[in-house]
Amino acid sequence: MAVVRSPLGRARGMGSSKHGVGHFIAQRVTAIALVLLVLWALAAGISLAHGDYDSAVAWLHSPLNAGLACLLAFAAFWHMQLGMRTIIEDYFAKAGTKGALLVLNVFVGWLGGALTIICILKVALAATTGVNT
Repeated sequence: MAVVRSPLGRARGMGSSKHGVGHFIAQRVTAIALVLLVLWALAAGISLAHGDYDSAVAWLHSPLNAGLACLLAFAAFWHMQLGMRTIIEDYFAKAGTKGALLVLNVFVGWLGGALTIICILKVALAATTGVNT
């Protein structure tokens, strides 16, 4: 006997699809932020290319430069984590493998972002002694 169900009836009970919009928007917002922040970073890198370590440290002591560097790190790792999540969800079929990779993705993204921001802040907030450490 054939079961006659509408497309809505077949879709019901298959889980919520409400989180997809937030994920989509987060990817686009981080991508736009990264375009602007990477352009800033390229300009900063070019201006710092002929300087020494002390000039780079002095440049990073500026709150604006340190803040933008932290924002760049945060946006880059968040965008990476969102993109890898999409890849893992789309291309791994086994539930156990998919779950383990999703958890690992979150840990790697947050750990990498946290370590990067800590390193930026360590240099930015260090007292200038004139001696390379």
